[in-house]
Amino acid sequence: MKALIFDVDGTLADTEDAHREAFNDAFAAAGYDWHWDRALYKKLLAVTGGQQRIRFFLESHDPAFLQRDDIDDIVPALHKAKTASFVGRLQQGQVPLRPGIEDLITAARAQNLTIAIATTTTPINVTTLLTANLGEASIDWFACIGDGGKVPNLKPEPDVYNWVVDQLGLDPSDTLALEDSRNGLVSCERAAVPCLIVTNDYTEGQDFSGALDILDTYEGLTIEALSAIHGRFKGGI
Repeated sequence: MKALIFDVDGTLADTEDAHREAFNDAFAAAGYDWHWDRALYKKLLAVTGGQQRIRFFLESHDPAFLQRDDIDDIVPALHKAKTASFVGRLQQGQVPLRPGIEDLITAARAQNLTIAIATTTTPINVTTLLTANLGEASIDWFACIGDGGKVPNLKPEPDVYNWVVDQLGLDPSDTLALEDSRNGLVSCERAAVPCLIVTNDYTEGQDFSGALDILDTYEGLTIEALSAIHGRFKGGI
């Protein structure tokens, strides 16, 4: 195991409620009476990408709205407003890292283990989450940060993992991805990247067949334990 690759939403931090509330902020500010509760948002998480998630919601809840001539302006504007609300929550310290994540990052750095990020969220979400919780210098701790702005296709497609592995100059089998969702796992599978799943409230119960292991917390997890989990990988999923 030569590198750890971290997902962001649901992995570095339990961000999903903050995302959900930020979507609701954007809808309310625009005058739409849409409201995403936790049960609905759990279903909407089947789709990655904020703009794609809005469209997915409208397909089943207000398909006529999708036929508006200005829909291609409305959706990006809503997502821009949602991102601003979410970033504000990050800056106010409302979204801490998951327990055990900072310890893992610290241990990896102490052992000179390469760390990277592979996410489909927007770049500002990643940088603000890191700086709010770990300080501005933390951006440079990661050998590369693959995000939704760097690849054409989001998870569950393999693009972001292919990009990160290429940037690292490693064989996929030399890395271990830390993910929380089925979409993340499938993205890893398609990129031949070994994957450990650590669930959260929004993803528990999903189909994680093919994961090297399935845990529910990072607390107490060590680099040695991750190395042992990585050792179960047989060269392809």
